[in-house]
Amino acid sequence: MVIGFTLSVAGRDPYPGCEGVLALTTTTGSAPATGPAEARRRFRAGLVTPTAGWAPGFTQANTIMVPSEYAYEVLLFSQRNPKPCPVLDVSDAGSPRTELAAGADLRTDFPYYRIWRDGELAEETPDVSGHWRDDLVTFLIGCSFTFETPLIAAGIEVRHITAGTNVPMYRTDRPCRPAGRLHGPLVVSMRPVPAGQVAEAVSVSARFPSVHGAPVHIGDPRGLGITDLAAPDFGDPVEIRPGEVPVFWACGVTPQAAIMASRPPFAITHSPGHMFITDVPDARYAV
Repeated sequence: MVIGFTLSVAGRDPYPGCEGVLALTTTTGSAPATGPAEARRRFRAGLVTPTAGWAPGFTQANTIMVPSEYAYEVLLFSQRNPKPCPVLDVSDAGSPRTELAAGADLRTDFPYYRIWRDGELAEETPDVSGHWRDDLVTFLIGCSFTFETPLIAAGIEVRHITAGTNVPMYRTDRPCRPAGRLHGPLVVSMRPVPAGQVAEAVSVSARFPSVHGAPVHIGDPRGLGITDLAAPDFGDPVEIRPGEVPVFWACGVTPQAAIMASRPPFAITHSPGHMFITDVPDARYAV
């Protein structure tokens, strides 16, 4: 259920590099335990919400859609940076379909998209049909939301799901390995974990290498060049309680940071935290 919308044009820009664009964010209560097809139907009908906690037990995916002239470089960037960019599927040019979800339409079935022009955020929209091009190639990239259900099953609280907010995400000072014209920093997501459960969180997430796997950093955020956990670059801040440790996973928003840095003429992505829900059970990606 969508609880509220926030339009922000003043104060800290939640989307650095996108000045002058209204940032629409949503907050949710507890996500419904719906199936993936029903979730996609609701998003296609216009529901805008972060997808953490939706369709538990099914894999979620990030996306980047680029003209075919950039497709090889995105594929190479992903191959060179598999931790933040684990590719689950790649469409044919111009096709809005994926084998990960029968009957789904990649133009409408994410809850929220971002349109990029020359590296600047030009628009956010729940439907990109009007921006679709016959040369667009869609990459579906693994998402850490996929292993949140196993984390919860192991007794580890996922704070942004409890709070009904978006996961906090941060740009780091770690550069990704460039590929052709594409370059940019690693982006991470953060979840606070009680110190006594950190080893279990590492073990659980490590079983899912196709959706980012084990954390890339545990503890002091300054080790990633992050100076203020209360000011994420994407998503919403979450409370970190006494005895908890910030744990950071590689994030599929990394290609968006590459768009900001590399400034390709056109691209479409998901809005951070607003994922594509596939028909693939989480267990398929467990090792």
